[in-house]
Amino acid sequence: MNNSLQKALAPTGVLRVAINLGNSLLVTGQEDDGTPIGISPDIAKHVASILDVPCRFVLFDRPGQLADAVDQGLWDIGNIADEVERSKTIDFSNPYVLIDTHFLVRDDSEFQTNRDVDTLGATIAVSERSAYELWLRENFKKARIVSADSIAQSHEYFRQGKAVILAGLLPKLEEELSFRPGYRIIKPPFTAIKQAMGVRKNNPELVEFLNNVVATLIKNGFIHASLEKHNVLSKLTIPPPRSINS
Repeated sequence: MNNSLQKALAPTGVLRVAINLGNSLLVTGQEDDGTPIGISPDIAKHVASILDVPCRFVLFDRPGQLADAVDQGLWDIGNIADEVERSKTIDFSNPYVLIDTHFLVRDDSEFQTNRDVDTLGATIAVSERSAYELWLRENFKKARIVSADSIAQSHEYFRQGKAVILAGLLPKLEEELSFRPGYRIIKPPFTAIKQAMGVRKNNPELVEFLNNVVATLIKNGFIHASLEKHNVLSKLTIPPPRSINS
């Protein structure tokens, strides 16, 4: 291992990896001592093993909290979705999984397409500072965004009629459908969330290293095996690996 890379990515001698606990597809649970379980923790531990340093998880309840802490010296790698607003302060690796994001509406809703949703007066419930909320605020100009403190609360806002549309990750919306008839999902997805590893801005050599890690783990089946182990393989998409630098 390149000692300069090790020092740059794990300056304290421990790789401090920020984990968002709010996405149950990426963190499927926690051990008795609080250690997170899932694809994001698996990748973090693998990066630490390459660097030959211990891995320590820094846990956040929501992605916005994780992103806000980028300049506080709390973490070295942040496992968080790549998004334009976040890229102002964080440099991202290529994604290791993609998550389709859709709109959920009631069966009798007038909205049939994603374009219909960006209509004056439409209200969309979202989880606050999720990657898809940031995407919607960047790309939708007429609809009104109603932010909730969590994914669960965004679903509750929709059920209560505080919004006529619910934006969310496809597996969570399908779960909502399975419990409550009378809803439908608008297809195709309005965007796909790119789950990646982030580092503080202006560290291109670290991003190159992480890109090589991601490409290797996709090609050698590590990502597939991890998703299968955590029973989320059918709910996430593995992107094609990008070329590995020599």
